[in-house]
Amino acid sequence: MSNGYLLFLLHCHLPFVRHPEHPRFLEEDWLFEGISETYLPLLRVIDRLREARTAVRLTVSVSPTLLTMLSDELLQDRYTRHLERLLELAGKEVERTRSQPHFNRLAWMYLDLFSRNYEDYTSKSRRNIVPELVRFRELGLLELITSAATHSYLPLLEKYPTAVDAQIRLAVELHEKVLGSRPRGIWLPECGYFPGLEEFLEKHGLEYFFVDTHGILFADRRPSYGNFAPIVCENGTAAFGRDPEASRAVWSAEEGYPGDISYREFYRDIGYDLPLEYIRPYIHEGDVRINTGIKYYAITGPGDRKRPYDREEALGKVEEHSENFIYRRRKQFERISELMDRPPLIVAPFDAELFGHWWFEGPEWLESLFTKLDQSAPELKLVTPLEYLSLYRDNQTATPSYSSWGNKGYSEVWLSGSNDWIYRHVHKAVERMSRLAKLFVSTNGVRRRALNQAARELMLMQASDWPFIMKTGTTVPYAVKRIREHIFNFNKIYDTLLTNQLDLAWLTRVEARNNIFPDIDYRIFS
Repeated sequence: MSNGYLLFLLHCHLPFVRHPEHPRFLEEDWLFEGISETYLPLLRVIDRLREARTAVRLTVSVSPTLLTMLSDELLQDRYTRHLERLLELAGKEVERTRSQPHFNRLAWMYLDLFSRNYEDYTSKSRRNIVPELVRFRELGLLELITSAATHSYLPLLEKYPTAVDAQIRLAVELHEKVLGSRPRGIWLPECGYFPGLEEFLEKHGLEYFFVDTHGILFADRRPSYGNFAPIVCENGTAAFGRDPEASRAVWSAEEGYPGDISYREFYRDIGYDLPLEYIRPYIHEGDVRINTGIKYYAITGPGDRKRPYDREEALGKVEEHSENFIYRRRKQFERISELMDRPPLIVAPFDAELFGHWWFEGPEWLESLFTKLDQSAPELKLVTPLEYLSLYRDNQTATPSYSSWGNKGYSEVWLSGSNDWIYRHVHKAVERMSRLAKLFVSTNGVRRRALNQAARELMLMQASDWPFIMKTGTTVPYAVKRIREHIFNFNKIYDTLLTNQLDLAWLTRVEARNNIFPDIDYRIFS
């Protein structure tokens, strides 16, 4: 039986959404759902595996925007109130479904889940889950890496090196400040790579990054091992390539495990199913219906023809699918091993939010998989990038090709007719920011505050999330509003600095709302 390495990476990222000017804001729920449905359940899985002395080697990238929001006192307060509303709603559901035994069992399941989330968040984590990540890193279970500062799609900034450098520099600095050590690897947002990007990474101490499969396969030298081993750029920075077969088993909407009819249906939620009079206190102002997280149906049949969710049946499928994943990797290694002079490496990166949020049973699948790998598949070894690079120091030198993941693999998602208008504003703002940094070489007081806020607005303007939303057509009005807001804020600061007409009251409000990167120094754009 062939040996091989498995590298699992979970990319944790959400766009920076923070609106202190409103008592509740709809898009802040993205963070609350992420904590409730993905981050807390995954932390519990890792802790249970640790207690069972199961071998865990997991690479986790945490974007600077997410780290900032997780550490923000305003959002921590709001998430606590969000949990309290969910607990109240789940208690009502237990009473409402008392005469419906199957739904009542599910209502109790949700009440238990929300209670554990509340206990873990408010007592165990003291409303900040970031220290838990640090604890698991120090125990050797996680390798924590960063992403670009505001998750910018870097290939579309290639002609503006100061902007690329700022995205990398601020990410590394914030990671070290919040997590206590400098990252040695990076998840490039959207796997977006252009030749030469590795020079920026090396400058800031980053030793490896990830690209999509074709970034390796179409490198400037034919890769001897395909995507089953990293390649190393001329400057020594390593590039790991995603394995499409392992990823497809989990990620694919057509053939991936999450689409099994026994798993919980994401799109049937009581926030939409129950009468407005009942659900009104738990949705948003203006009777805007939202997902509450309480879902009673399985993925069976089209439309409303779905049968109730059976938790035991779903957990049985978890065991079946974790076993199937191992079986398929064994077969994959058998095919590949005879073509290599070292054990193959399979890189399986996923958005963390797949596990728990989109795929309710995803955390349990990971727990089952890691348990089976440890107990019955010793030939399949979990590994992190740094561990692999320490084992195999002699890797082929080559430069990956320009590439991304997403439709067709070459930037189309982030540069299309739906969103291309963004970039002329972004590029012009980079030029203007460089001009300000050179014009005001040394300053302090209000002017310095304004210059630093201009840099923040520029960084937020570059987030890849908004063009992605415009392309996919989900919450387009909010995405457009956010881009326009940051463009407006930046240009107002630029104009008033040049005319010496700064509006201090307005600047103070903007600083309070968009308070990311508190230690930013505008001169990084000089």
